Amino acid sequence: MIQWQDLHHSQLTVPQLYALLKLRCEVFVVEQNCPYLDIDDDDLVGENRHLLGWRDNTLVAYARILKSDSEYDPVVIGRVIVSEAVRGEKLGYQLLSRAVASCEQHWPQHALYLSAQAHLQNFYARFGFRPVTDIYLEDDIPHIGMAREVDQA
Repeated sequence: MIQWQDLHHSQLTVPQLYALLKLRCEVFVVEQNCPYLDIDDDDLVGENRHLLGWRDNTLVAYARILKSDSEYDPVVIGRVIVSEAVRGEKLGYQLLSRAVASCEQHWPQHALYLSAQAHLQNFYARFGFRPVTDIYLEDDIPHIGMAREVDQA
């Protein structure tokens, strides 16, 4: 069973922050062979939130939610990760469902946006996200911008 936490960045403990940065590095830098600076100064600012899924005290699922200072910008869901150790258990569906629910709870009048790896377009479409850009390369990985309007189900 997964224990979920939806935390404002100010609520993160040092071990929680360490675990999420470790998981992001394991997946986005090492597994995807993509050397880039993951720590981008967005983790601990403003109203940004972190969604953490734990199994047996190990972080196995994570997403970051970024809220701009502008009331007109969409809320951005990013760094969506399911640990390699639990892939195939459909945790991605739980994770994204909880991320969307968190956005709707905290910012109900805001559209949502994410930069999806292009091969995951159909996964995100199940949650009401629609392509809003052409496919582009981000860190040599094909991505596509996807948005979900406020009135989406």
